[in-house]
Amino acid sequence: MKDKKVLIVDDQYGIRVLLFEVFGKEGYQTFQAANGKQALEIVTGDSPDLVILDMKIPGMDGLEILKEIKKIAPETKVIMMTAYGELDMIKEATELGALTHFTKPFDIDELRAAVNKQLAC
Repeated sequence: MKDKKVLIVDDQYGIRVLLFEVFGKEGYQTFQAANGKQALEIVTGDSPDLVILDMKIPGMDGLEILKEIKKIAPETKVIMMTAYGELDMIKEATELGALTHFTKPFDIDELRAAVNKQLAC
């Protein structure tokens, strides 16, 4: 488990830092990106095992980023986060390969459990 890599993609600094700390303490090698360009550079260069991806990111939205991640590294697991009840976007994200989604504000323990479960496989 210690060699697993987690990438957090969110334009909100506070959420990135919180999740970075939480998953770092879990023993994961953790990366963070504030936008799609940074996220895709990390996916290409560091091959994270799992990406926690916000749905609403300025410039390139979560669905576009998800599509690109799946092109670069189809085996990468993705968990979506959304602050809105965008059921159509969530449905599309699932069809594109996202495993699950969390609505903000999310329960950090539930998110931690979901990540641990996915990376234990």
